[in-house]
Amino acid sequence: MTDQQQDIRELGMRIRGLREACDVSDVDLAAELDIDIDRYRSFEETGADVPISVIYSIARKFNVEFTEILMGKAGRIETIQIVRKGEGRKIDRMSGYHFEDLAWRYTPKIMQPLLVTLDPADQCDDLVAHEGQEFNMVLQGAIDLSFDSQVIRLNEGDSAYFNSRHPHGQKCASSVPAIFLTVITE
Repeated sequence: MTDQQQDIRELGMRIRGLREACDVSDVDLAAELDIDIDRYRSFEETGADVPISVIYSIARKFNVEFTEILMGKAGRIETIQIVRKGEGRKIDRMSGYHFEDLAWRYTPKIMQPLLVTLDPADQCDDLVAHEGQEFNMVLQGAIDLSFDSQVIRLNEGDSAYFNSRHPHGQKCASSVPAIFLTVITE
């Protein structure tokens, strides 16, 4: 396989990885793009003959720069995954994963759990950043999760998953001490 053939094949892999990370089926995306499903699957499998208009449409749909899909550079997928107690999984288009970090979906990671308690009197809202992905689940009380200049309230039973290289912090959100579990993937 030549370098050019490999580059084309990687384009298909990037498109598939982006689609899967955003939990969109190939059938749904093909229908939205008004492309025959077999032809669309060929785009993902080989990367060959993908029209520029299709790449533009995919970039717009997933809020990723066209050149970043085409060239394989890190592109932003503006999401943080929020799971509300009793509501199931939800994708909020806020801030989160970078395209280069999608590998967490496909490779095993070492998990480092840490039980955290926040007292209402504490001012635990200093922003931090570190490698990996971070999963936070509120076991008691409520916390305010600061993330990329946005504040998300998580109540007991809620959880959030995001790229921990983004500045983030937590503080107690009420007069009840908050207890939550943070799991970091390496």
